[in-house]
Amino acid sequence: MPTSNAVSTDSNITKQKDELVRGGSLHWIHWAVIIISLALTVGAWQFSKRQLEQKLEERFDSEAQQLVEMVRERMGLYEEALWGSVAFIKASDDSVSADQWQRYAGSLEIDQSYPGINGIGVISHLTKKQLAAYLQQQRQQRPGFKVHPPHDQSEHWPITYIEPLSGNQQAVGLDMAFEANRYSGIKKARDTGLAQLTGPIVLVQDAKKTPGFLLYAPFYQGQQRPTELGDRRTRIIGTTYAPFIMYKLMDGTLSKYKRNVSVEITDTSDLLYSDAERDALEGSVIDPRPLYSTVLDAGLYGRTWRFAIAANLNFRQQAGRSPPYLILVGGIILDALLLTLFVLLSKANRKALTYADEVTQELQVKAQHLEKSNEDLERFAYIASHDLQSPLSAIQKIVGWIEEDCGSVLPDTSKEHLALLTGRCDRMTDLLNGLLEYSRVGKMKDEIEVVQLKAVAQDIFAYLDKPEGFALTVNDRQLSVPRVPFEFVIRNLLSNAIKHHDKHSGKIEIGCREAGPFYHIRIRDDGPGIPPDLHHKAFEIFQTLKPKDEVEGAGIGLAIVQRIVDHYRGALSIDSDGRNGTCVDIKWPIPSDMA
Repeated sequence: MPTSNAVSTDSNITKQKDELVRGGSLHWIHWAVIIISLALTVGAWQFSKRQLEQKLEERFDSEAQQLVEMVRERMGLYEEALWGSVAFIKASDDSVSADQWQRYAGSLEIDQSYPGINGIGVISHLTKKQLAAYLQQQRQQRPGFKVHPPHDQSEHWPITYIEPLSGNQQAVGLDMAFEANRYSGIKKARDTGLAQLTGPIVLVQDAKKTPGFLLYAPFYQGQQRPTELGDRRTRIIGTTYAPFIMYKLMDGTLSKYKRNVSVEITDTSDLLYSDAERDALEGSVIDPRPLYSTVLDAGLYGRTWRFAIAANLNFRQQAGRSPPYLILVGGIILDALLLTLFVLLSKANRKALTYADEVTQELQVKAQHLEKSNEDLERFAYIASHDLQSPLSAIQKIVGWIEEDCGSVLPDTSKEHLALLTGRCDRMTDLLNGLLEYSRVGKMKDEIEVVQLKAVAQDIFAYLDKPEGFALTVNDRQLSVPRVPFEFVIRNLLSNAIKHHDKHSGKIEIGCREAGPFYHIRIRDDGPGIPPDLHHKAFEIFQTLKPKDEVEGAGIGLAIVQRIVDHYRGALSIDSDGRNGTCVDIKWPIPSDMA
């Protein structure tokens, strides 16, 4: 190759070595990687932390809304039961007996169908004048029935029936007008015609005296609910109602729901229910420092219940805040490992450079010895082939003299022997010329010249010894190549295509294209081809694919072509199936200033 390329290669090697030496210690780029990695770790931690907190907050909001909706849905279920009771009363012509109500209430299966409700009953509306007749009627069925307690209101709202009677006996005959919340709630139900709640009360049947409330559903004379307020007040018959103890309502509503939130419910300023109070009895799950809390107001049947909801210990346990911290800790560990890796690589790099210097020195010595050995071998090949030319020429002359002097008297067998000797001398001459050419590879004139592929190939083809029936087709292209070695390659490949053809006529095609940094040259013939299992042998020195007596040449031509192409950093390959001709592909480098 050109000397300038060798100098350039040495310069690149020195430059790369200097870069490796500089890489033997930690540089700003390493610290930059560490800092960026730390920044990404912290960023990922903060991002995942925010994402987790957002998901937890959304989950908490969902559970808080779910709790309120469950209470609202359960109250809706109780309201339907009361309106169903109104329908039963209206179907009985606005009058039912104690036995009828007992059977009806029993059919509802309150304990199973309406968990949390304390009972279901009927409240009658009476004026002062109607009270005596009402008492007489009720005492006919239930001696000892009375309306209690006494009060100063102008009307009465006594509880006529309540089922189940067990546990609710004290409520029978209780007049709703005796207490403000009960009375205002039932009047509001009467005036609106809608189901209404009372404010917080204590049920007379609740021995624990815990907060509770009543839910009323009014019914009137006639089949249709009056549209005017005055009519509703004059035509009111009574209400169905359900009493509730608040903690029983909550237990019934949320009995199958494992809550991750705690709740406190108030009506205005009155406490209705608190998980904290219930929690003290059942084992604490209240979180003293809840992760999240909220306040939701729910309008329920004329009242506004305020739900103060907070995440409990179950929520904290299930939330598990470890993933973001695992990201942070894991990132820091990875950064530490990365720094350790940089340090170890730097040390290993320095050791490798030291070892490489030692090996390089040994290789330089070996390279010098190898170079000297190659030079000696090439010199020997040159001298041997050159010096053998003289005695070989002398042998050829002596054979010629013998044929001239004794040709007429020699027997046919001797003549055949002399012809065989002449052939062997010619083959030996070809072999020696081949050795000379093989030893000269790399010493040829290799200045880059611009040549026309078609002109070069046709000139070579014209001077080759070939039958008249051979034709050459060339795809013309201008190439920048070292002329002498390039022509040698083309000559040998064309000569081989002709020499190894099995007919007296044939076609040879040469094509060329540029692809990347190479000229791709393809020489195709229509000869017998080379079997695939012999492709590798075709380029070996002194190898022929037929017996040497059946083919011209010493088996060195393709070996020289291979060596020339390798010398110029190209590539050579054969494509043939052994039946339909041979295609030789050459990748010849395009000069760097032309690529």
